[in-house]
Amino acid sequence: MFDSLRENISAIKARDPAARSSLEVLLCYSGLHAIMFHRLAHKLWNKDWFLLARLISHLSRFLTDIEIHPGARIGQRFFIDHGSGVVIGETSEIGNDVTLYHGVTLGGTSLNPGKRHPTVSDHVVIGSGAQVLGPIVVGEGARIGANAVVLKGVLPYDTVVGIPAKPAFSRTYPDKSNLKTPSFQAYGTPAGDAAHAADPVARTLEEMRAEISLLQQRLKELEDERIPTGH
Repeated sequence: MFDSLRENISAIKARDPAARSSLEVLLCYSGLHAIMFHRLAHKLWNKDWFLLARLISHLSRFLTDIEIHPGARIGQRFFIDHGSGVVIGETSEIGNDVTLYHGVTLGGTSLNPGKRHPTVSDHVVIGSGAQVLGPIVVGEGARIGANAVVLKGVLPYDTVVGIPAKPAFSRTYPDKSNLKTPSFQAYGTPAGDAAHAADPVARTLEEMRAEISLLQQRLKELEDERIPTGH
């Protein structure tokens, strides 16, 4: 238990430059408090103490404004940054080294029993306000941009943005055997020049501008060919 807590604190300090000390993280980070409550509630849930598990998760929601169903399965070094408004459904499965920001929902789209919520693989980052819905799989290392609505599975190392979410670009790592801690991308959204490259609307406009430029050039060439020499 204490080893897991130390791992979580170290992971938070690595991903949040505002975290100045382990004691500050332990006392002041609601995302850490929520996952501590969840570990206890999940153990009780697995022992079929369903009501007590739900009561503990309800207390956690009251104290942290983060709702994690005790049936959800969550891996190691999970970090909920800022935390407010996060909802994680009963059949959600979350891998190791995953980061969620405030307002994220891992929700279900069906009333049928069984698997209803997403499976989020290792090293995924989900930006603030994103809604990941249904029994879909978010591949390892994927990034989901802020406020995206994800209704289909996301391939490993893809970045998806928009409503509904669509791939913006893919990232590859040459040595996946040594992919313990990929470069961290806050909010799951690229910044600077990468943000422009990742924006599908901006990319489409650039392609249209380039095509128009080529058409204008070709039109000028055709007009020059029609002008008789000597005039």
